[in-house]
Amino acid sequence: MAKSSSDTLFETQMLPHLDSLYRAAISMTRNAQDADDLVQDTFVRAYQFIDKFQVGTNARAWLFRILTNLFINNYRRKKREPEKTSYDEMEDFFLYNRLQDTYVSSKADTPESAVMGKIQVEAIQEAIGNLPDEYRDTVILADLNELSYQEISETLEIPIGTVRSRLSRGRRLVQRALWAFTEENPR
Repeated sequence: MAKSSSDTLFETQMLPHLDSLYRAAISMTRNAQDADDLVQDTFVRAYQFIDKFQVGTNARAWLFRILTNLFINNYRRKKREPEKTSYDEMEDFFLYNRLQDTYVSSKADTPESAVMGKIQVEAIQEAIGNLPDEYRDTVILADLNELSYQEISETLEIPIGTVRSRLSRGRRLVQRALWAFTEENPR
């Protein structure tokens, strides 16, 4: 049986993004089985609507949009309203400033090497995983999947200014969590 043009399009444009979609799904759902289901649903939906995909556009962004919409529709409804926190009092570069203070007083390492020496991958994953949903999604798409502000805006269906704001606040929350980790786990 010969492959149709939509099968070929799906295989060449969509399947290469399976791994990055799965990584994003794991980060979003925090559960391997739910991530498998989410990625599977994403590919089923993408295959069903392959005729809506415009050849020459960004297939990766299109898939991430489907993934994110499915996550929002299927998984967030199950959760209660996330806890609200005031982010107005948080300073920019929180982690760097604390490490710079330590560096100036101890003259040991540079702040960058101090971070890398004290922080484990698990701590970073946990810090990102503990973010409120709206910040976690933005940080995952920007920092782990390297989507542009425009692609994130289209994926989450929010203005670019909101993407920038959420990304900034999300990164500050990750910095605070990593600082707390380094304080709890000194060398």
